[in-house]
Amino acid sequence: MTALLLIPLLLPFVMPPLARRTLDRLAPGTALWALTAAALVLAGACVAVLGTLVLTGLLKLPAFAELGELVHPLRTPTGYLVLPAAAIATGLLTIGAWTLARSALRQTRAFRTARTEADRRPAAGDLCVVDSPEPDAYALPGRPHRIVVTTAMLRSLGPDEREALFAHERAHNQGGHHYFLAAAELAAHCHPALRPARATIRLAVERAADEAAAAAMGDRRILARAIARAALAGQAARSTRPDFAPAATAGPVPQRVAALLTAPAGHSRRSVGWVALLLAACTALSATAATTGAIAFHHDVEVAQGEEPR
Repeated sequence: MTALLLIPLLLPFVMPPLARRTLDRLAPGTALWALTAAALVLAGACVAVLGTLVLTGLLKLPAFAELGELVHPLRTPTGYLVLPAAAIATGLLTIGAWTLARSALRQTRAFRTARTEADRRPAAGDLCVVDSPEPDAYALPGRPHRIVVTTAMLRSLGPDEREALFAHERAHNQGGHHYFLAAAELAAHCHPALRPARATIRLAVERAADEAAAAAMGDRRILARAIARAALAGQAARSTRPDFAPAATAGPVPQRVAALLTAPAGHSRRSVGWVALLLAACTALSATAATTGAIAFHHDVEVAQGEEPR
């Protein structure tokens, strides 16, 4: 069983290069859904495996076996490896929970600050203008959704570029992109190999909003120019927005501008099929291994409780 549980711990290391290929070959919106779902499944499988290892180690100790109403401590084929593995798993889960709690607290404070500031300002529809010397613009989730833009950012753009910027941020709110960013952040705290995938999901979020805004504007060049000028204006600005509030200046801007200035490329079904198949296979294999390991653990517990013969 221990060897089987290694699979969900190792497969996330395949995710970063596979995520980049997926974004290159699929439409940004499709890639965003696929990558976020895969990251969540891989993260969930990893946490399930670590939890199984912790419980297995605890139930091998007589004191915990008695608390679990086991007739005898849990018996496993790899007895000498279980306790060290359980100790390591406990440490990893503790570190992940600690960093996630710190991130959640920091993001909650930033969101409350941004939301309070936006609610105090008069809004024109979903647009909220903040008087600030720092050029910034972002989509703020909540009820109602807001597009927050500073006066410094407005002064940096022309009329058409402003409309393009608003269309980009509006696409973030309409697409619920803050949920994808929050999911990517959660997954990144479950396994260190998923942190590079978090950056790819962030890029997919921006690329999806770029394409939606370009379709709404009907002019990809204006949007590309608006994003480039907004990024140049805000590169030295200090933003206090929460990480799950998407912004037009986020991500590798030159790559996004180049994609906007190039007509959307079609990909062969064979190329797209292989990428989708690999991503689905890794996700399914990780989930299957974690589920099988949990079932095997449950069977061992039933045997130790005397409910089932070996």
